[in-house]
Amino acid sequence: MQQTARGAMATVFLIWLGGLGAAAQWAKVSVIFDMLAQTYPDAGLLLGWAVTLIGVIGILLGVSAGLLATKLGLRRVFLGGLLLGAGVSALQGAGLNLQMFLASRVLEGVSHLAIVVAAPTLIAQTAPKGLRPFALTLWGTFFGVTFAAVAWLGRPLAETHGVGALFTAHAVWMLASAAVCWAVLPRAPTAPAVPRITAGWIVQRHMAIYRSPYLAAPAVAWLFYTFCFVSMITLLPAYLPENSRSFVVGLIPLATLISSMTLGNVLLRYVSAITVIQVSFVTTILSLLGLLVLPGSPVVAVIWAFFLGLAQGAGFAAVPELNADVDSQSQANGAMAQTGNLGNTIGTPVLLLAVAGAGYAGMIITSAVVLCVGVVMQRLLVRARNRHADS
Repeated sequence: MQQTARGAMATVFLIWLGGLGAAAQWAKVSVIFDMLAQTYPDAGLLLGWAVTLIGVIGILLGVSAGLLATKLGLRRVFLGGLLLGAGVSALQGAGLNLQMFLASRVLEGVSHLAIVVAAPTLIAQTAPKGLRPFALTLWGTFFGVTFAAVAWLGRPLAETHGVGALFTAHAVWMLASAAVCWAVLPRAPTAPAVPRITAGWIVQRHMAIYRSPYLAAPAVAWLFYTFCFVSMITLLPAYLPENSRSFVVGLIPLATLISSMTLGNVLLRYVSAITVIQVSFVTTILSLLGLLVLPGSPVVAVIWAFFLGLAQGAGFAAVPELNADVDSQSQANGAMAQTGNLGNTIGTPVLLLAVAGAGYAGMIITSAVVLCVGVVMQRLLVRARNRHADS
């Protein structure tokens, strides 16, 4: 039994490693964005789409992908996403003109969506019940770990051998992950027939998911988390002391990992994942007030990341906590993919507007207000679930 649990957690770890490749689809462009501007010197404002285009697919098709994942087979969707991502990165590594590069980012969005929809449900199915919160907390660290790894390892590779080398290395990672996961992931029974996809069906499923306080709660939390994490990790470094900036930028994603895997895991043993998310948002708001009082403080910036990191694993742990069957979990994970891509896409432009209007304070206050709304939304969803349980 112990050996079986050990083997299951080894499989979870391999799925997580594949997920690092999905997060790198964002990080590999964000971390070397200034170098891409040198690669495409005439791109101008179009280059901004190199970051955001990957999220458009998730915004448009996140829920639909979640619904279809169980129909097509989670294993098949996950492996297909890895292989497609490997192929796209290989093409990017070979060198593409700007138009083709932007088009490849749209295709990469399909790969990313397939992976992030299928992986957490696969993990929830694979991990032993007692270790499921830990396994999903591990999955929730995939963005923070990847951004740190690409900053520390990927950027030096690109500086030494060019941006194409980073894209090629990413392709190798995705291909190797696909090969290993193909060998270890059990084959599922024959998938049921795929429903006929129509515009009406898509709208109906969106309405059903976002009306459900069980399916929607993790996705709503993820919207506010991604809005603040990606935007602040992009804009805050400019306000940090120059002599410690690089060190603190590396510590920020590491702090989210540490908090999620330590304090976050401890809290999940005693309280619900939704409660951990609310604790994360409230303590992050307090740390933002600290950044307002002590502008650009490296210590407070790391504290901010530590508290926000509590929501990483708790967001994914909330999915099986609130939704028992695989189909519901896939729908909830699809909604998280949709709202996560929305948060990633709109967070930075909104905070840039806040900076333009009110400077550093505008950025901090806006981020705090957004998280306040996030706390209120979770309280409303808790009440809705209580009313449903009493009826």
